[in-house]
Amino acid sequence: MIRLTKEFTFESAHALWGYDGKCREIHGHSYRLFVTVKGHPSEECGDPKLGMVMDFGVLKSIVEQQIISRLDHSFVMRRTPEALSLAESMKDSFSNIVLVDYQPTCENMLYDFADRLRAALPKGVELHSLRLHETARSYAEWYAEDNR
Repeated sequence: MIRLTKEFTFESAHALWGYDGKCREIHGHSYRLFVTVKGHPSEECGDPKLGMVMDFGVLKSIVEQQIISRLDHSFVMRRTPEALSLAESMKDSFSNIVLVDYQPTCENMLYDFADRLRAALPKGVELHSLRLHETARSYAEWYAEDNR
């Protein structure tokens, strides 16, 4: 079994509705996402991916499609009546407002990312772990073995 990890970055803003600290205000992060998958390298003679668990370019494409293209330079809010009203008032000025069904904390974002990636990975490749840095010194982790 071999694990592959690829790092991604994206910029995003959010507000935590109902939170009792500074993060209730609109603020942004330079996120760093580490995606680790696992599997067995191909042993099929003639397979152009011989010796690979998966092509890093394919992993990049999946993560870009499922996560980065959706969230990079976005404003993310939990779908509440207040957020819906704010999004409506902002839609003529801003095009990348993302409403989610959860509080957009680092922790909850990882659950969302894990669900999206597990559904998109090729057969024989499993999502092993995710690490999402919200700041240079703060991050959350998701491990498949903890979520079975």
